[in-house]
Amino acid sequence: MEKLLESVPNFSVGQSPIIIEKIANSIQKVHGVKLMNIDTGFHANRTVMTVLGNPQSVINAIFEGIKTATENIDMRSHKGTHPRIGAVDICPFIPFKNMEMREAIEYSLILAEKVANELQIPTFLYNESAKFEERKKLAWIRKGEYENLENKLKESNFQPDYGNAIFNPKSGICIVGARKILLAYNINLTTKEVEIAKKIASEIRETTATGLAKVRAIGWYIKEFDKVQVSCNITDYEETSIFKVFDKIKNLAQKYDTQISGSELVGMIPEAALLSDGFENIQKSIEYLGLNDVKPFFINQKIIEYNWKKL
Repeated sequence: MEKLLESVPNFSVGQSPIIIEKIANSIQKVHGVKLMNIDTGFHANRTVMTVLGNPQSVINAIFEGIKTATENIDMRSHKGTHPRIGAVDICPFIPFKNMEMREAIEYSLILAEKVANELQIPTFLYNESAKFEERKKLAWIRKGEYENLENKLKESNFQPDYGNAIFNPKSGICIVGARKILLAYNINLTTKEVEIAKKIASEIRETTATGLAKVRAIGWYIKEFDKVQVSCNITDYEETSIFKVFDKIKNLAQKYDTQISGSELVGMIPEAALLSDGFENIQKSIEYLGLNDVKPFFINQKIIEYNWKKL
């Protein structure tokens, strides 16, 4: 029975096509994987790659990508709107086909140990792979970002799961873990006031009384699109659908005298996420959510099932 493991590494580079190409090439040279999608944000200075294949090949391919990234990205000069704490900021593993979460966790541990031992990068485990409760949340590890990392590594409760607590000024740290499929979903507002996006974000995130379960959110301005966005991570789309998030933000936008112009999906999405809440047609879902607002939404590039069958 064929097993497929998905990985979605987030690299802290979005303004150098040469480096992005080097990372992509290092991943693609490994047999048994497919680099399914590359999603780059210039203003965020970040690139998300979606990789799918047999587990051992995925581990090897992601390691090669991390190695290339750490050779070419220097965090000492990195600036961007997206929170980050390392050259390879996060590297999640997602069980995709014929695989349980416990297996994805085991594979994440193999990669984390390899990165720490062979690349001398302090490596932390998060989400389902975390050994400590507070580390399940990415925000806890990333708090203070790269700029405060040197001091944090001196704290007794911030020791890496693998490797030594020695500050690597060029690469920072790497965060690895297994998780469910996550939707990186940004809703575009017509206002140019970032504070409105921040207020909306504070009202929808799961940690607030008015929030939605399994939703994390921040507000920001993306220069390349000239858009103010409410940027969301939906960590369980089966519990809180993309449509519920869209509709909630649409209502809140009216409260703050603005509107939604559309939305954006970063990376790839499972077909089921666009076929819920009464929506039975992919094209209608795309139109309702305005997924072509800032850049084209190509079904064969953005929906996993339309792409992975070509492996």
